[in-house]
Amino acid sequence: MNPSMPVNDAPLPTTRLVVMDVDSTLIDQEVIEVLAGEAGTAAKVAEITERAMNGEIDFTESLRERVATLAGLKTDIFDTAMRSVTLTRGVAQFVSDSQARGWHVTLVSGGFAEVVVPLAQPLGITRIRANRLEIVDGVLTGRTTGPVIDAAAKAAALRDFAAELDLELSDTIAIGDGANDLEMLGLAGIGIAFCAKPFVQARTTHHVTERDFAAVLPLIDSIDNAQSA
Repeated sequence: MNPSMPVNDAPLPTTRLVVMDVDSTLIDQEVIEVLAGEAGTAAKVAEITERAMNGEIDFTESLRERVATLAGLKTDIFDTAMRSVTLTRGVAQFVSDSQARGWHVTLVSGGFAEVVVPLAQPLGITRIRANRLEIVDGVLTGRTTGPVIDAAAKAAALRDFAAELDLELSDTIAIGDGANDLEMLGLAGIGIAFCAKPFVQARTTHHVTERDFAAVLPLIDSIDNAQSA
């Protein structure tokens, strides 16, 4: 080594996988409640959503019940939904900063790809798994199509994404708020309950309780520092 060259003692960035929930995590809203507002079923859907996220009822059954209320809506409802949802405070910066570290940020959602995909694009997120709504002749049928993205499917997505990137599970970070996030939160190297339901907080170790992603990277760094001490 040329002795005149400066020595950088800082560790090189470590490639990691971040798997994020969408509804009430990446965004402030529950998309199905936004859609249900247009169908006139918002109160019923919100009540079912709350029970599902608190682990009181099965997620797949709750999804079936909620989606059934959307039958007859036209697909332009997705444009309405996109105008109605807002990114959680600080989340765009969190995604950008994570990507600058060489981390891969992905989305796994019990919501719907028809909204999740356009949300992800401006954030530079390309790995996504979400439910899909069945559409016939431009109208929602009130059913989903393809595999349901439930708790087990979210955990499977984390495993699959890690394998695609040749990463160990210890190199993964999961962030979510609901009962259907618990499996992936427990599987990840670091699982963070973000403004989570009480049912979820009681079953997780790491929490962010303010709706601001500015706290997430410092929390991850503090966990890393504690584990390496």
